[in-house]
Formats: sequence, C-alpha cells, structure tokens
Amino acid sequence: MAWHAPLDEMDFVLHRVLKVQDSDIPGYAELDPGFTAAILGEAGKLAEEVLAPLNAVGDRQGCRLENGQVRVPEGFHAAFDALRDGGWTAIDCDPADGGQGLPYVMHTAVNEPFVSANMALNMYMGLTHGAYSALRLHGSPELKAAYLPKLASCEWTGTMNLTEPQCGTDLGLIRTKAEPAPDESWKVTGTKIFISAGDHDLAENIIHLVLARAPGGGEGTKGLSLFLVPKVIDGARNAVSPGKVEAKMGIHGNATCVMNYDGATGWLVGDLHKGMRAMFTMMNEARLGVAMQGFAVAEAAHQAAVAYAKERLQGHGTRSDGLEPLIVHPDIRRILMDHKAFLQGARALTYWGATLIDRAHRMGDKGADGVVSLLIPVLKGFLTDKGFEVAVSAQQVWGGHGYIEDNGMSQHVRDARIAMIYEGANGVQALDLVGRKLGAEGGKPVMAFFEMVKAEVHAHDDRPEMAEFTAPLKAASKQMQAAAMIFVERGLKDPDDALAGSTDFLHLVGHVCLGLMWVRMARAALEMGGDFGAAKLVIARHYMTRVLPACGLHLARIEAGGRTVMGLKAEAF
Repeated sequence: MAWHAPLDEMDFVLHRVLKVQDSDIPGYAELDPGFTAAILGEAGKLAEEVLAPLNAVGDRQGCRLENGQVRVPEGFHAAFDALRDGGWTAIDCDPADGGQGLPYVMHTAVNEPFVSANMALNMYMGLTHGAYSALRLHGSPELKAAYLPKLASCEWTGTMNLTEPQCGTDLGLIRTKAEPAPDESWKVTGTKIFISAGDHDLAENIIHLVLARAPGGGEGTKGLSLFLVPKVIDGARNAVSPGKVEAKMGIHGNATCVMNYDGATGWLVGDLHKGMRAMFTMMNEARLGVAMQGFAVAEAAHQAAVAYAKERLQGHGTRSDGLEPLIVHPDIRRILMDHKAFLQGARALTYWGATLIDRAHRMGDKGADGVVSLLIPVLKGFLTDKGFEVAVSAQQVWGGHGYIEDNGMSQHVRDARIAMIYEGANGVQALDLVGRKLGAEGGKPVMAFFEMVKAEVHAHDDRPEMAEFTAPLKAASKQMQAAAMIFVERGLKDPDDALAGSTDFLHLVGHVCLGLMWVRMARAALEMGGDFGAAKLVIARHYMTRVLPACGLHLARIEAGGRTVMGLKAEAF
C-alpha cells in the first residue's frame, strides 16, 4: 500500500504553527510558503517514486561482505546518486562547501519523507551529515578544505566510530589507541562495533571519525581524542577494514559493521584529549535526527494501517447487516486517533526543536540553546518510544496479515526499534534528563521552559474557545513541576530513589511538550478554519482528553519512588 509524503501536514507546521516566514532567525525570511512547498514537493516526489520502492528490497537483501568490501542492496546506488545529484545531501551545508546554506529546520523537514520512505538508505547520508558537522566545527583548515566539500556532496560518506565490544554508553572504557607519527599524522589501532554505514560501495571513500586514546590523556573520557581516518588515502587502501556485517533485527539495508583499525593513518580533529567535546557539540543535531526517525517510520506504518482499515471488510460487532470496513470499529478508531495525535504533535515538536537549534547557532541565543539541550533527551527518548508503539499498533490493525513479512508491517516495527537504542539508549536519555539537564545552569533552562508553557496558556486568556486546550496543558505543567521538585528534594538524599522515576519523568515531559504543541496547533486550526482546521481540532481534543492525562500516572509512579524498584537483592532476580 503506497505511502505518501504528508506535505499538507508539513506545510501546516512550518507556516501555520511555527510561522517560519515571520521569524527573526537569519535565513528564515526566504522560507515563504511557495519556496518551501517547491522544495518539500520535490523531496516528497523523490521519496515516493525512488526511495520507497527500495525499502522492502533493502530489507530482504540486506548488505553483504565480499572480499573485504561491503555490497549494498540492488537499486541503492541509483537512489543514492539521485540524492546526491539533487543536492539533497547538502541542504543546510555551508555554500563555501557546495551546500545550499538553508536553515537546519529545512534539513529536518526534507529528511522526514526520506526516512519514512527508506530509513536504512537515508542513514548513509545522515551519518555523513553528522561527520560533516563535527569536522566543520572542530577540524583544522587543512582538513576542512580537503574533506568538507566531498562530505557535503556525499561524494565521500562519513561515519562516527564510538562503540567498542566492552563499552557502549560508558565511553571512558574505550581501548582504541592512537600513536603519533613523525609527519603529524597518527596511527590508530583498535576495534569498533555497531558502526552504521561502516563500509559500503556507494562512495569511493568513507571518512571515519574515531574516538581513541592518545598518550598522556589519562583514564576515562577526559583522555579521549577524535581522529579522522579515511578508508582510502591518495588512491591506496588505509589500514582499516570491515570485519563483519552484523545480522540484525531491522534496517537491513544499512551496513552495521565491526571495524578493525590496524595502525590506520589518521589526523587529529580538534584539541588533543578533547575528543568528547568535539562529539558533544553535534549531539543535539544527531539526537534530534533520531527523534525524527522515531515518528517518521511510525508515519509510514500509520498510513499503511489507515489504508488497510478502510479496505479490509468484516462483520461489525454491533451490526448484523453485512460486512463493514475495519475503520467503523471504535477500537480501530482509537488506535488510529492515538496515532494521529502523536504523529502530528511529534512533527511539530521536532520542527520546533530544529528552529531552536537554528536560533542557537545562527543568533548565538544561549536561552534557546539551553532549552533545546534540556529537551533533546525528551525528543530522542519519548518520540522513539512512542514511535515504536505506533508501529506495533499499526501492525495490530492488520491482524495476522501484519505478521506476514510480505505485507511490510513487520519491517516498520523492526526498523523503528533501533531508534530507541542507538545515539544513547532511552534509559540513558532519561538519566541524562534527570541527572544532568534538570539542574543545568542552576535550573535556568527548565524554568525557561515552564515560562514558555505558562506564557502559551495565558496568551489565550481572552479566547474562551481555547480553554478546552489550555486548561489540560496548565494542569499537566503543574504535574511536571511537582515531579521536578521531587527529584530536587530526593536526588541528593537517595539518588536511586529519584532515578527510579527517570523514565516516567521523561515521558511526563514528553506529554507536556506535545500538549504545548497541540495548543499551538489548535490556535492555528481555529485561525485556519475549513475541513482541515476542523479535523485538527478533533485530534487536539483527543490528545487533551485521552492522552495527556497519562501525566497523572507518571507523576504517581515518580511519587512512589524506588522502594519497590530497588527492593529485591540482585541475586533474587
């Protein structure tokens, strides 16, 4: 069943909700509706006609390692060429590097249909964009000149090499070594695992950014440095090779590799022993990109569920006058309405997050940077958790046919699952939110967020038609504040007691964020009117009355503390 890019929904968020064309952020003035519609229309067309037909192909064929070279699925080469030739890889890259220089929000919007259509293929250019960003911020002038233009165009692709067999989240356990060479280069030796797009034949060169331990750095993360290690140097193969392509649950079309470095030649990126700083500067963008994957794959699964619910005929539970489509059943409607409330809220939240990143980067706005840094673990964790739930419930609409591989619903579930794990597993995102972000800058960012919510609620005090949307948001915000105070009061006394509620807090904040978005969308829908606006208001009411009350459950769990969570001895499990 054909997937279609939700262009009307994307336009609504950009121009009716965020009103990007009226923003004071540099570069936003040119984002008028006609300009963005032309770009997104072409992106949607490419996604529908070129990328989407290859999604199942990539899932079935996967990637294979042959004589030291990874081969990608059939059709991926032509599709990747189309992305390169159309300039889609460099939407927000610097014009000096051959990019188009558009704001990051346009990069985010353009990539939504690409991910929905074919997440595995999109990852090749997504990871390259991450490598480009890190190198642009921290590379030497020589490295930038040599590599940025080719990364921007995806003539060469890029990776990030962090994880090792003995360490995932705890990067302080990294053992990969880097030794200085006489010519100012370095020799990198070690093994990295779970490296997405680690090797492939889509590009003639792959630029690996590798975290490694250089002499004199000491133990832990403070001793790590970042190195640029090309697959090919001056036409000759460097001493880096794929040892294995992992057989995994999903994203089969993307090559997840074990990478072996055997004295491979590399160059330092940024300051010696400051590799983590170089990595963290790109974390907000990387994790927002994964958040977008969470809802973009779910959007494709939802569209397939809607199509099936309209076509599949069976008897209605309260009728005896023949067959009816599944969509007449209240429980199917419940599932699909929950989908819509999440997906449309998630899109608005992610695009808004991208505008905060633009405001921080293009204007040096520290307040915007503080708020987006606070909310990034929420976007990444909450949207990928819920996106996976949407994919599973979309599969449920299909019943037994959703469990059959030929119908594609299984792939959506399998592909969505990884977004909860990589770029920092969601439990770690929750710990980051509670343990670091909540108290960052003396609590200034979280207080700024509370003020944003308060201002949004009071902005509609003179509009009684908005009360049904603002009142639930106000109540949910108070529940979030109550939960935050619990962490402040208990955190120092008993960290385990507080942290037992970290995932509940992440989800509570996520619901408040979507509630904020739905108030803004309800306002825009009332201004817009018509059938589109009327439908939007129904979905807004659904979120406020049937979804947002989950905040109460999460608060109750947080209040319960960690007494039962930590109550059993480890050996009792």
